[in-house]
Amino acid sequence: MNPLLSAEQAVLGSVLLDPGQLAHLDWLAPDHSYRPIHQALFAALRKLRTENHPAVATGERVPLSWVTDAVAEAGTHVRGLTAVYPHILISACPRPEHAPVYGRMVLEGAIHRSVTGHAIRLHQAARADALQGEVEGALHHADVLAGVLEDLARRWGSEPRPAAPATPPPTAPVAPQPVRAEQVAEDEQFLLAVLVEQPKAMDEVVGWLRPGDFADPAHGQLYRCLGALHHRGEPIDRITVLWEAQRRGLLADGTLTTEKLTAICDGVGAGSAEWLGEQIMRSSVARTAAASARAIRALAENETLAPGRLISHALHALGPLDEVRARWQTANGHPAPAPPPAPPTDRPSTAQVHAALARSTARPAARPSECPGSASTSSAARPPSRTHG
Repeated sequence: MNPLLSAEQAVLGSVLLDPGQLAHLDWLAPDHSYRPIHQALFAALRKLRTENHPAVATGERVPLSWVTDAVAEAGTHVRGLTAVYPHILISACPRPEHAPVYGRMVLEGAIHRSVTGHAIRLHQAARADALQGEVEGALHHADVLAGVLEDLARRWGSEPRPAAPATPPPTAPVAPQPVRAEQVAEDEQFLLAVLVEQPKAMDEVVGWLRPGDFADPAHGQLYRCLGALHHRGEPIDRITVLWEAQRRGLLADGTLTTEKLTAICDGVGAGSAEWLGEQIMRSSVARTAAASARAIRALAENETLAPGRLISHALHALGPLDEVRARWQTANGHPAPAPPPAPPTDRPSTAQVHAALARSTARPAARPSECPGSASTSSAARPPSRTHG
């Protein structure tokens, strides 16, 4: 049986057996469960508790009305729920007092599903923007994903801090878009031709356009040659660019050829370097957003990755998009927004404390007389072990 499904059943079975367990599950929401029937039942149980159901007030034997009323309330929101199913949930619960641990398992699964879903939506928006030559959709979904990651970090009881994974997640190759890819390549070639013909136009783009923004690596390397000549204050024309490419080994390794460079320079016409650079930046933003989304989805689909690390690695994967976005805003004359103030680190928030306690409960320290060995090595002197993730 799926461990997550078992955990969802065990949480509900715990609360059905002991309504007081709801007090230890305030951080768990109904939509954290995967099955709609479980969402409806957990929401119904929380509602009954809010309405001061008699089963919550008494500490004695749980009345049958606690189960029947929960089924009746949940049945108004979901179909297929019968009076038999609560008994299946109760039998699926080994220990009612383990409800916080079962809830933590449910939350862990919800975090992975939520990050996966938002990564898919970001990728879809980035692909659509790439076809249309836009960036707004991808940037919007990137902001939504970043906000979701911060909220999930608070629920899990960890700090939303970017951290690079030890091993980059594998990502599947992306099928190119033939029509749009051809247009992007033409814009890149046109811009390079304009910069060779009008060296002063480098001042319009050098502050925010980078070699990595070019979809064609050869075009990016040629732009790097132009940038090097511009930085050194040397003249720029087809001969000096060819010489710089040779000095960098681009002709020897086949990245560039004399024929390709000549074709780019001969195709020059009247054009605006700034406008062409902005078109390339649009493509770069959408392409970077798609790459970030693929990396985050690969992380979220790794079931062995703990939620805390998943969130940190996902925030790190959004870093390249944040960098490209900042340059995109500079290209459009919009200064990058100031980063939000860092939250105080002297004391964790109440939500973080509750989440941390739900994940781990310190074992009571053993008395020195009960510990083997000398008193200097007693377990009472050791810090309680905690589970991190």
